[in-house]
Amino acid sequence: MEVLKEWPIRLQLVRTKRGAILHRIVVSKDHFFLEQNPLKESRFGVAYRRIKAVFPEFYMFWEFKDGDYTGRLLTGAFLEKEEIVDFIDRVLKGETSYKDYPDLREREE
Repeated sequence: MEVLKEWPIRLQLVRTKRGAILHRIVVSKDHFFLEQNPLKESRFGVAYRRIKAVFPEFYMFWEFKDGDYTGRLLTGAFLEKEEIVDFIDRVLKGETSYKDYPDLREREE
């Protein structure tokens, strides 16, 4: 097995202003993925917290590229925002109250 001498992707732990520790996958200087903050009272924050309570190995990362949020999600493969809503609905078995929260984008705090 060949061992890569240089791997361009780095995993960092970041702390938000509220003290939550999130993962950040750094691809390049202007391209990274930031873990959804499960403490955030937003549509995806609430959904992520509920999914993690049942499936702690599940991770949700939002893509940021060239200083902007792209709406793409990394959960082992790229998904679009609309696809993740369908996925969350299936995982939460039709419990859709998370949609009552505003859809706030996760930013580095």
